[in-house]
Amino acid sequence: MDFELSEELLAMKEAARDFTEKEILPNVEKWDEEHYYPLEVIRKMAELGYFACPIPEAYGGLDIGFLAQTIITEEVARGSSSLRVAFNTQCLGTAISILRHGTEEQKQKWIPDLISAKKIGCFAITEPDSGSDVMSMKSTAIPDGDGYILNGCKTWISSAAQAETGIVYAYHDREKGSKGLSAFIVDFTSDGISTANLDKLGTRSSPTGEIVFEDVRLPADALLGKLGDGVKICFSSLNQTRLSCAAGGVGLGQACLDTAVQYCNEREQFGQQVGKFQMNQELIANMATEIEATRLLTYRSAWQKDQGKYGNILETCYAKFLAGEMVTRCAHSTMKILGAYGYSTEYPAARYYRDAVVYQIVEGTVNVQKMIIAQDQLGYRKANR
Repeated sequence: MDFELSEELLAMKEAARDFTEKEILPNVEKWDEEHYYPLEVIRKMAELGYFACPIPEAYGGLDIGFLAQTIITEEVARGSSSLRVAFNTQCLGTAISILRHGTEEQKQKWIPDLISAKKIGCFAITEPDSGSDVMSMKSTAIPDGDGYILNGCKTWISSAAQAETGIVYAYHDREKGSKGLSAFIVDFTSDGISTANLDKLGTRSSPTGEIVFEDVRLPADALLGKLGDGVKICFSSLNQTRLSCAAGGVGLGQACLDTAVQYCNEREQFGQQVGKFQMNQELIANMATEIEATRLLTYRSAWQKDQGKYGNILETCYAKFLAGEMVTRCAHSTMKILGAYGYSTEYPAARYYRDAVVYQIVEGTVNVQKMIIAQDQLGYRKANR
């Protein structure tokens, strides 16, 4: 077992950290306060290949793998958890699904524009009455002539109002149950599509919204995979986007620790640095250990995918579950250490606190992750099939 990163990956990590410190950190608080989506920075990230790591060169990618993607995601999230979301909307939730399930024509048409951020992407699963219960969605894409008619409403979709294309999941035949769900690549400039932004507690520089489809005509080549492949494509996609969540949680957790350590070494009370107090040392030790444990689980999941194990659902759930728990504890611990300064906007701790909780919700809630892990261990339903 080799736990050392290659020289190439270490160089990428250093470059991503440098990019974050120069391009993101100087503006991140202003962006967050103004709910500003820095598209110009997203496109700079794309120019550097940040959304292209696991994509073959034939489609404009770098073909250097999921571990490279994970390391870059972690470093960007360390600066802005909001910008971490773009790794899913441009690559892991969109381009990767098209790469794995699309026709050659679909790959050539959509993947280069997504990973270059020429087109902003999204993937639409969640509905007002369908969250963790994916199969309860009501959206339909009924076959009609040589295409489909899409109707429905999606909500809590990242980059909904900004997206120019996306993967939409809908029933082509609800009577067939899970075999009646399909996936479609949708051009969001089509007639009949309307969007609205939603406000939220945190992750405020990554817009989230609602999408309404009203008699949207889709061409035949909008179908991704085959009719009835929707469940397979959806859950396969989630197994990749959860990796990004885990990496983002590690990056945000590291930002929490960095801020707490700096404060402990600068702030003095009762004639000594507050880092000298054992209760603060306990918080620091717990944070550091949990971050490192989550990082190792996340890197292992990414490494497995690089070995061709795309279906490593259990290992990815381990990483995503622990990341959600870890980062919320780290954000709370940082708030405890900084006290009133943590509660103010003078330090980034308040932003960390708001951003952390989303990692317990998106791409499968904490309870969903625990359910998958527990059912695997109990032998009720194996996660890796």
